[in-house]
Amino acid sequence: MDAVLAGLANNFAPLNALLLGLGVLGGIVVGSLPGLTATMGLALLVPFTFAMRPETGLVMLGGLYVGAMYGDAIPASLINTPGTPSAIATSFDGYPLTRQGKAQHALVAAAFSSMVGAVVGGVVLLTLSPPLAEASLRFGPPEYFWMAVFGLTIIGTLASGSMWKGLAGGALGLLISTVGIAPIGGDVRFTFGLASLQAGIDLIVALIGFFCLPQVFRMVEERHQRYQVAEYRERPGVVAEVVAELVGKPFLLIRSSIIGTVVGIVPGAGGNIASLISYNEAARWSGRPEQFGKGIIDGVAASESANNAVAPGAMVPLLTLGIPGSPASAVILGALLLHGMRPGADLYSVHASVTYTFIWAMILAGFVTFGLGMVLSRYIARIINVPINLLVPFIVFLSVIGSFAVRNNLLDVAVMLGFGILGYVTEKLGLQPGPIVLGLILGPIAEQGLVQSLLMGRATGSLAAVFFTRPISIALILLSLVSAAWPVASRWVARSRGGAGERVGSGGPGPAGPQRTSVAGLAVGGSTPSQREEVGRQDG
Repeated sequence: MDAVLAGLANNFAPLNALLLGLGVLGGIVVGSLPGLTATMGLALLVPFTFAMRPETGLVMLGGLYVGAMYGDAIPASLINTPGTPSAIATSFDGYPLTRQGKAQHALVAAAFSSMVGAVVGGVVLLTLSPPLAEASLRFGPPEYFWMAVFGLTIIGTLASGSMWKGLAGGALGLLISTVGIAPIGGDVRFTFGLASLQAGIDLIVALIGFFCLPQVFRMVEERHQRYQVAEYRERPGVVAEVVAELVGKPFLLIRSSIIGTVVGIVPGAGGNIASLISYNEAARWSGRPEQFGKGIIDGVAASESANNAVAPGAMVPLLTLGIPGSPASAVILGALLLHGMRPGADLYSVHASVTYTFIWAMILAGFVTFGLGMVLSRYIARIINVPINLLVPFIVFLSVIGSFAVRNNLLDVAVMLGFGILGYVTEKLGLQPGPIVLGLILGPIAEQGLVQSLLMGRATGSLAAVFFTRPISIALILLSLVSAAWPVASRWVARSRGGAGERVGSGGPGPAGPQRTSVAGLAVGGSTPSQREEVGRQDG
């Protein structure tokens, strides 16, 4: 207990407090630039921490990690361009809120939810690290395969407006994920003789292509009708209004944070999967599912609280077992080794003061993030007042720089441009980028888990025992079945209620009629741009 309290006190030392704030601010800047990720920011910062005391350097790294997980929500909300893959789900409702003139609402909701996610994940890291780390070791290839299948069932929520188009988008994403060398067999697939493609399609490059460029094309299309993305007018009381609304939804915030923490503990999963699963659950349990994808604060809160809880969650297997659960935690592992600290029991005994200082830094970084987000949101939101004629070249510039910076490869820029055109065409055909990117994210996880499980089954002589008898696999299979059936069942229930309402109200049209019709026509993320524009006109 003394070490825990000493770690908390260390964070309030003047130098540590200053560097924590600078780390969070730097992380917000890194996360807000498309193409730059928390991993990249941490890797750039690690050499500078070598000359610092261990606890001081780790405090700054923790602050940058948490700040970056919030910063990616800024471009996702303002210009429909996720700064990192973790903010994909944030853009589903953050951008529609911006189109309604509620950019500050989206930014404040993201900051407050990020704080809740960081605190919940940090408390779990502080109190339950050893048993949760042991549970994470029970994840083998079959569990990863079923986790990917469970993730793919989210397509049912992302494209409830048209299940078939959603499945087509997911299949396209899975197909793109097969480019490169096969993870197990080593076969070269769809590289067209280009050596650079043997490493596969980088997720950041695909993300920029599918989200940034179609948005640029739409802005160019609308330049004669719309001078700017949306008009933002500052008005007092937004922070208190948003915080009061979110405080009234503790179940949403706690559930999303727990999802993010659990996904973060599982090695190989990340903030993108956590935020999408959390968004799916938020829509599933909401009393207003038809509002998801049209600009509802719940969608932003679910995504941001989950992806910020991933950061401390990923530290659980790292600090206790030395297993980095994400690329960012691998960089922090390098920082620990750089200062002569090895993960495991020594971190909680020999270096207990430093370890608890780092854990408390990740918790306190959540509060700093909310403070900065609360103060800066009114200024950041003014970005959308920039004329489209100036904003479009800036977005294209960041897209090109960001895609090139990932691997310093010009081919990535060409791939990004190709995906941008493909994303624009598929969107015109009704295929939203969400299911495509989801397939791209989960494809490698599903393929590797499936092939390794098949090899395990061949070695043990029973495929059924490998796939269907392990406890975690059974739980994931049941979750997948429920998740896949939920959109169909909810639509059937909505239609049944709508039909009952029509029969009851057959004497004349009533207010319930159109409302029920709206519920039946779920459009979570699957709403077309024209529908979203119509909603924006109606609301703003």
